[in-house]
Amino acid sequence: MINHGGSQGSCHNRQGGADSVSRRSFLQVATTLGGGLVLSLALPAANATAAVDAGKFSPNAFISIGGDGKIVLTMPYVEMGQGTYTSIPMLIAEELEVDLNQVSLEHAPPDEKLYANPLIGVQATGNSNAIRGAWQPLRQAGATAREMLVSAAATRWNVDRATCHAERGQVVHAATGRRLGFGELAAEAARLPVPENVALKQPGDFKLIGTSAKRLDLPSKVNGTAVYGIDARPPGVKIATLSQSPVFGGRVKSVDDTAAKAVKGVRQIVRLEDAVAVVADHMGAAKKGLDALVIEWDDGPNAALTTGAIADMLEQATLNPGAVAETVGDIDAAMATLLVKVEASYHVPFLAHAAMEPMNCTVHLRKDGCEIWVGSQVLGRTQSVAAKVAGLPLDQVVVHNHLIGGGFGRRLEVDGVARAVEIAKHVDGPVKIVWSREEDIQHDMYRPMFFDRLSAGLDKTGMPIAWSNRFAGSSVIARWAPPAFNNGLDPDTTEGAINLVYDLPNLHVEYVRVEPPGVPTAFWRSVGPSHNVFVTESFMDELAAIAKQDPVAYRLSILDKTPRAKAVLQLAAEKAGWGEKLPERVGRGASVQYAFGSYLAQIAEVEVSKEGKVRVRRVVCAVDCGTPVNPNTIEAQIQSAVMFGITAALHGEITVKNGRVEQSNFDTYEILRIDEAPTVEVYIIPSAEAPGGMGEAGTSAIVPAVANAIFAATGKRIRKMPIDSNALSLPG
Repeated sequence: MINHGGSQGSCHNRQGGADSVSRRSFLQVATTLGGGLVLSLALPAANATAAVDAGKFSPNAFISIGGDGKIVLTMPYVEMGQGTYTSIPMLIAEELEVDLNQVSLEHAPPDEKLYANPLIGVQATGNSNAIRGAWQPLRQAGATAREMLVSAAATRWNVDRATCHAERGQVVHAATGRRLGFGELAAEAARLPVPENVALKQPGDFKLIGTSAKRLDLPSKVNGTAVYGIDARPPGVKIATLSQSPVFGGRVKSVDDTAAKAVKGVRQIVRLEDAVAVVADHMGAAKKGLDALVIEWDDGPNAALTTGAIADMLEQATLNPGAVAETVGDIDAAMATLLVKVEASYHVPFLAHAAMEPMNCTVHLRKDGCEIWVGSQVLGRTQSVAAKVAGLPLDQVVVHNHLIGGGFGRRLEVDGVARAVEIAKHVDGPVKIVWSREEDIQHDMYRPMFFDRLSAGLDKTGMPIAWSNRFAGSSVIARWAPPAFNNGLDPDTTEGAINLVYDLPNLHVEYVRVEPPGVPTAFWRSVGPSHNVFVTESFMDELAAIAKQDPVAYRLSILDKTPRAKAVLQLAAEKAGWGEKLPERVGRGASVQYAFGSYLAQIAEVEVSKEGKVRVRRVVCAVDCGTPVNPNTIEAQIQSAVMFGITAALHGEITVKNGRVEQSNFDTYEILRIDEAPTVEVYIIPSAEAPGGMGEAGTSAIVPAVANAIFAATGKRIRKMPIDSNALSLPG
């Protein structure tokens, strides 16, 4: 059920107010181009306001209206199933006064200057911030275009501008009913002065935003015409697959490729420092050739590495002081006065992304240029790493972006592009490199492992007066931008552990950055909150149990400072039937969070069999994500995120033994099956605030809700992921 979508719009503060976007950062220019109107708009850069430079503009996205009336949005974000290619055009269509199906899209080319995401300063789609970044600038673009078109019509008719308005791609003169299409007015509008400070619609005037629009990319995905990176087939392309060192940091020692070269269709063998690729006419021949290789590996310095050793390293690190992420009040003084003190430790594992579309990249490298076909969340980085590996100037690298069959943060990395270009340097003509599922999982960039050490003090009524959390693990952003985040206190690592929704008078959070040897880490759907919300909401549940209070009532009593968080928890509990009697070994668990600019609460209903098998029967979610753009997308995003999170809770774990990842495919790295999927209900609280993010929030909220439901059903507390069924089974 749904009341009111999408990866939602501008950054919020803790109370949900939108950060303002300067109108000066919206560059407005109109030029005549082929008889049409071209509007350039700049999403505000993270470090500076865009400006005119030597007569040229530096916008981040372009809207064009041709003489034929065709409206084209050059999309600065990518589509990977989250609905961006529907919800962002809705912003333009709303203000421009056109139907959604009148806007067509083009993939933006790589350009860090023109297409930087305004919230992070680089050309990237991630962190649930596509609509958050586009919310105001894209509406401004549509509104400015509309006003110029209306003015052009008024000038042609020689009538008062106030007597004209736009509707459904036309300008209408109210008094006479005369109409002109946008295409007929485009050239004249392009010659008009660009208006400043065009008023945007108020929420009550929205016609499209807030309605459940059908996905524009759905028909092509249903009929098979949608083109993903793995579908790219430039003329003469060969197919390659590869085997990389099974041990992190290992190298190729020797290769016997005699049998591989005898396989029909195999064209060549490419040996790199730490990998071997087989290039063939098709994937079947490439795989057979790879299987026929005899490779001897030098395992290198990580040959004895285990996840157990890494876990011990993190646990030991939490015994030492870390960088202070947040301090409220005086934690030491408060703890000294409290009689009830609670301590607990939590542990979350490495996780793989396991996107349905395996990693792939097609490259045609020539002496004078490089052409790449790929699905990437970071086109600018893709271009720059390809140029670096190929030894070419940036402007000689052309990147064709495609739809992405699941990103989850994996395609924010460019290791696969670098590897593909390395292989292409040895191949004459275009070559498509496809990672097998085994290579994909065993050579992923993993969600970091974390260890948390928490303590809290309760007053005589059982309420938390002091809260302390020291945790250790890898920092992804510190690797991306070492000078800026050399202590690891980046927003992704700490989100969900600091700036909590609860009123805690004394709070202290420290982070100890520990980079595990060999194991590469990266962004994973819901990033920091995927770890921190599990820890925070599970520990809050522990405190409620020790205080002998209802978990929902306990939370509500300390949520007065964040009424939006309180409202979503109340609604979720009401819709879930919180407090109603359940059968034996069935329980409900709650969680509430503020993450990615949205307030979200979930109630999970879980059944635990006598053998300890956990089944999530029902999930009720209430969300305040600010102004909903496309309710269909909100519902779909939450459903998807819930399934992703339940998968992690029940099955997700990457383990390392002898320097090797032990999981290899979906038999050993399990994904939630359709017969395990719970019913998911979504309730959206109407809001006039700027939109928040939606693509990742559901993943971080569901894991503690499931863990807390298991406690309600069995009395056994889950402090380590994934859930151990053996620990939940009844004796005998």
